[in-house]
Amino acid sequence: MHASNGTWERVEVAGRPCEVYEPPERNPHGYAVLYLHDLDQGGLRDKAAFEAELARRGLPALAPLVRRSWWSDKICCEFDPQLTAERHVVDNVAPYAAARFGAAAPRLTLVGIGMGGQGALRLSFKHPNRFPICAAIAPTIDYQHCFYDEEDGTLPEMYADPESARQDTATLHVHPLNWPRNVWFAADPADSPWHDSAEKLRMKLSALGIPHDCDLETTAGGRPREYENLMAPKAFEFIAERLERERLRVV
Repeated sequence: MHASNGTWERVEVAGRPCEVYEPPERNPHGYAVLYLHDLDQGGLRDKAAFEAELARRGLPALAPLVRRSWWSDKICCEFDPQLTAERHVVDNVAPYAAARFGAAAPRLTLVGIGMGGQGALRLSFKHPNRFPICAAIAPTIDYQHCFYDEEDGTLPEMYADPESARQDTATLHVHPLNWPRNVWFAADPADSPWHDSAEKLRMKLSALGIPHDCDLETTAGGRPREYENLMAPKAFEFIAERLERERLRVV
């Protein structure tokens, strides 16, 4: 707990663990962040660059813990034998954010790293009205490449084969007529194959005329933690600007 930068607590949302961050002074508009963790399951409270941005902008945050579920709508028994990570976010965590912080759409934004980055993109593409703002750092979009990775081990439980996993990736959930209004993602050119999959997403969005922002040029030489720290201010600058834009948007 860092008093100068806010406070942390561990709560249960629908019986599942979730970290909650309260900034020193909360923004007056009910904005909040929903953070989706990476495959290493590292908590948001371990990321000082993110905490600094949350504190500076007065953004409370929720960080549900869903193990190696890939934030998908497939059962991952490591997380829960009956509830998918996607349904947990949509049906439990988002309503909790609305009840606790007043952060109903469009005041709730998704942000994630790696596994969580692709999860943020996919959730936003699948539920653009619920999550119209998302930011993804180093998203592992084409996660079918991890299907036979012994360090993961959950994808074969969730999908029949790599092609089935590919069909469920964020890029394949882009709808040409129904998309989130505010999408930002960044990938390090030194981080292959994830940069390649981010480039494919950029090409698809551009071909469909879907507005988006991305940074696929900045590099930290393939050093993940340095890249996260480098891109965190850019991600939160986008988030803050788009939260304000959505608030002032005339429907």
